[in-house]
Amino acid sequence: MQDVTGKVAFITGGASGMGLGMARAFGAAGMKVMIGDIEQEALDSAVADLKERGIDAAGVKVDVADRDSVFGAADATIAAFGKVHVLCNNAGIGVTGKSEKCAMENWQWVMDVNLWGVIYGLQAFVPLIESHGEGGHVMSTASMAGMVSFRYMGPYNATKFAVVTIMETMMEEHREDNLGVSVLCPGVVATNIASGTRNRQERYGGAREARDIDANEEMLGKGLDPDIVGEQVLEAILEDQPYIFTDPNMRKFIIKRNERLMAGYDWSENCAALKKAGL
Repeated sequence: MQDVTGKVAFITGGASGMGLGMARAFGAAGMKVMIGDIEQEALDSAVADLKERGIDAAGVKVDVADRDSVFGAADATIAAFGKVHVLCNNAGIGVTGKSEKCAMENWQWVMDVNLWGVIYGLQAFVPLIESHGEGGHVMSTASMAGMVSFRYMGPYNATKFAVVTIMETMMEEHREDNLGVSVLCPGVVATNIASGTRNRQERYGGAREARDIDANEEMLGKGLDPDIVGEQVLEAILEDQPYIFTDPNMRKFIIKRNERLMAGYDWSENCAALKKAGL
């Protein structure tokens, strides 16, 4: 998209953190913004903040782990603004723990929010973006944990790797049309994801205080300003940039992963079983 003036964006997790940063950046560029969030009080506050900045904004309460709720948010966006051009699947939560020991309710929660929330968003909004023929852009928030498998983050890593490959698949599927596709892989950003369990739905065990909350909040507090991430996402949309990395210093993790992959191929070339098969 080379011109976003007057275009409409929908952002999940839009009441705080990177989502709100995107909404501010989009609005400053002349876009209309609908933000979705599960937390009503924060949603109302964020919409008020955007309007005070002169941004044409509205909000809708949405639970991204609920398909009907996401499709309802799509209907609300059309009712408010008539069209939608940009989708930002940004809502996400995190849990820690070894893969084989993490509670099943934690696995289910993070899968439903981080993975199914993205899938529901794509299925609800992409047809609406394609329907008007004006072009658009879809961006989903993954993580550096979607590029590198960090220890004790099995459920989170799994969902973020899935988001990366879903968006990479869409990049291939939309090469020949006017739908841009990006995946955001942030490093440490100053958000409130560490306290995400405050909004944990009852079907996953209900709200509770996160483990190691003080240490995690201290680390995140030193992270990148989410408003900068919002500006970066806008820049990526305008330039049709597929991969959005917020921390160039984390390039080394990608290099190390690629080295391990290449070492795997080196081993395969000398594997006795493959040589026996004549490969």
